[in-house]
Amino acid sequence: MPSAKFPSIREASARAVAELVHGCTFDDFLLTPQRSVIVSRDPAVIDLSCRVSQHVVLKRPIVSANMDTITRAPMAIVQAEEGGIGIIDRGFRPGDIRPQVREVEKVKRTQHGIIRDPYSIAPTASVEEAAALMSRSRVGTLVVVDEQRRLNGLLTERDMRFVSRQGLRVSDRMTPVDWLVVHRGPITPEQAEQLMVERKIKKLPLVNEQGELTGLITARDLLKQRRLPFATRDDQGRLRVGAAVGAQGDYLERADELIKAGVDVLVIDIAHGHSIVMDRAIADLRKRFGGVELIAGNVGTAEGTTFLLERGVNGIKVGIGPGGGCTTRMTTSYGVPQAQALVECRRAIGESDVPLIADGGIRRHGALAQSLLFGGDCAMLGSAFAGTEEAPGEIVHKSVLLPEAQKTVKVPFKVLRGMASLEAIRDRLDVEDADRVELDAIGAEGMEVSVPARGSARTIVRDMIKHLCSSISYGGADSLRQMREQFWNEPHRYLIKLSASSRRESYER
Repeated sequence: MPSAKFPSIREASARAVAELVHGCTFDDFLLTPQRSVIVSRDPAVIDLSCRVSQHVVLKRPIVSANMDTITRAPMAIVQAEEGGIGIIDRGFRPGDIRPQVREVEKVKRTQHGIIRDPYSIAPTASVEEAAALMSRSRVGTLVVVDEQRRLNGLLTERDMRFVSRQGLRVSDRMTPVDWLVVHRGPITPEQAEQLMVERKIKKLPLVNEQGELTGLITARDLLKQRRLPFATRDDQGRLRVGAAVGAQGDYLERADELIKAGVDVLVIDIAHGHSIVMDRAIADLRKRFGGVELIAGNVGTAEGTTFLLERGVNGIKVGIGPGGGCTTRMTTSYGVPQAQALVECRRAIGESDVPLIADGGIRRHGALAQSLLFGGDCAMLGSAFAGTEEAPGEIVHKSVLLPEAQKTVKVPFKVLRGMASLEAIRDRLDVEDADRVELDAIGAEGMEVSVPARGSARTIVRDMIKHLCSSISYGGADSLRQMREQFWNEPHRYLIKLSASSRRESYER
C-alpha cells in the first residue's frame, strides 16, 4: 500500500527543517494555513493510512502505549476497531507470562472473518462442562467435535435453557451435523454472507473433505466487519494487537508464548534503546523467532536510529523523556526535544522503509499532526487515554475543593503511572532481572499521578481523528501523505517559529 508509506525527503529540505527544529518541540511552532482543497473534513473520505511497522498498515495513525495503566485488552480492542492498534504492556506480576498472553487472546477472539480455532467440546462431555466453558470463554456457541476433530454438531446456550443439566451429555442437547448447513472447502466472507442469507442461518461451520472442522463463520462477526470498515485486522479478519517484552529476564519465553497466541507485533521496550542490552535482545529474538514483526525503542538520535536499523528491526520508537508520566529529563538531564528527535531520526531512516513511531509529547490534539509531519509514521499515546473506561485500574473517589463555591465534592479518579516509575518497576522487577535487586538501588524515571475518570477512549480517538482531518484541510492537502509531501517540499512555507508571547497566544488557555 504505497500511500501508507512516509514520502521520500530531499536532503536539502531535511537539513533546513533540522536547523529550524534544533532544541524545539511541538509548542515552539505553528503551521501556516494553506488554501484548502477538500470539500468535507469527514474522516471516512480522507486517507490517513500509515504503518506501525514494515508489514502492518493502520488506517488511523494512533497507537495506545504499552503502559500498565493504559493498554490491556479493552483498550487494544477499541484502538484496533477504530483503525489504530494497542500494545499490551508487560507489567504483570513478576515472572507470570500467562496474564499478558490472555490479554492478547481476548483481542484476537473479539472479531473474526473466519474463526480458525472456535471453542469446541466433545459430544461425550457433560452439559455442565459445556456451560462452564461458555461462562469462562464468554461465547454462546460451542462446536462439538470428536477425537479426530470431525464435526458432530453445534451446542448453543439456547439448547441448554430450561432443562435439568444433571446427567445430560452434550450429544443429548446439541444440534447434530445432519441438521446443520455446513460448507466444505475454502470460502470468502462475501460468499459466506450470501449463503447465510439464502439459507437463513447465523452460523456456518467449515469442514474439509474428511469432515474435520476447519473453522466457523458467524453473522455477528460479518456484521461487525461491515460496521467497522477502518478496523485494523489480520488476514483472518481478527483484530490486530501488539505486545511488549523486555530485553532481559524472561523476554524470550514471553515472546514465544505471545507469538503462539497470535500477536501481530512485538515491541522490545526499554528506556534506552541505543544500548548493548537492546543489541543482545534483538539478536536473540531474531535468532529464535526469525521474521517476527519487531519494533524496538526508545531512541532520540540519528545514531540510535541507525543502530536499530542495522539490527534489522521492523519499526522504531522515538522519544526520550517527552511522555506525561516520564521524569527522565528531570532526573538525568538527558533527552532530546521531541520535534528535533523526530526530524533527526527521519533523516537517519533515509531510503529505508522502516516506520518511526512518535512516542510521547502529544499533550493536545494539534500536536498529533505535528508529530506526523516532523517524522512519525504514527503516534503512540499514553496519558491521552488515561482515566478512560477502557484503561486498567480501579476508580477511586477523592475529595476536591471547588474554589468558587468553597464546597468539597467527591471526584472519581484513576491512576496513571509511567512504566519507569518505582511502582511499575516493583511490579515487574523479576521479569526484568534474574536476580532480585534492592529497590533503593534503582533510579526511577517515572511518576504515578491521579487522573480524573472520564468516558470511553473511543470518543477521544474519534475526536483526535476529526482534528487531524481539520489539520489536513488547513494544510492544503487531501490526505495525510499529501500533507507530508507538501510540508517536506517547502518547509519554510509552513513552519512559523514562535516567540514566548506568540506561544502563550497559541497554546495557553
